[in-house]
Amino acid sequence: METPTVRLNIIHNGIGGITETDVLLASASRAIIIGFNIRPEPKAAKVAEREGIDVRLYSIIYDAINDVKAAMEGLLAPVLKERVMGRAEVRQVFSVPKAGTVAGSYVTEGLISRASEGIRVIRDNVVVYQGTIGSLRRFKDDVREATMGYECGIGVQNFNDIKIGDVLEAFQMEEDTTRRA
Repeated sequence: METPTVRLNIIHNGIGGITETDVLLASASRAIIIGFNIRPEPKAAKVAEREGIDVRLYSIIYDAINDVKAAMEGLLAPVLKERVMGRAEVRQVFSVPKAGTVAGSYVTEGLISRASEGIRVIRDNVVVYQGTIGSLRRFKDDVREATMGYECGIGVQNFNDIKIGDVLEAFQMEEDTTRRA
């Protein structure tokens, strides 16, 4: 891809989750990181935030291609920035009649909230599903949120292939007013 004044230079490509090494390479090269159907490792996400590295994650390849083209032409709207609200580790899986599969989880970071825009199921640093929270419970009670250090039951709407060890990541999309692509 090229425009009359801008040329795309791919510094590195690979498979698997975005690592701390990837972020440090982007920092040294003053580059952005583009990920397709993957997530950065938690350490890498913290380094990217500290270094001010733009990490863009896509689940639809055409969105990635169109954003790169638009960025090269200087036509992108303000950047939507994803803010991870919280992460929970799946410790047990339950099959509940009428509700499907419920992930018995322990919130390891932040909070898991029904108000989250979405939730991802991450297995080995690869996104296996992205959707919405169908149910959130503490013991037998429906709750609006579960905070770090607490256990909860999370039902992911229209997804039942949850496994022990998966990570559930709740997120919100916010407009980043400090940058334009």
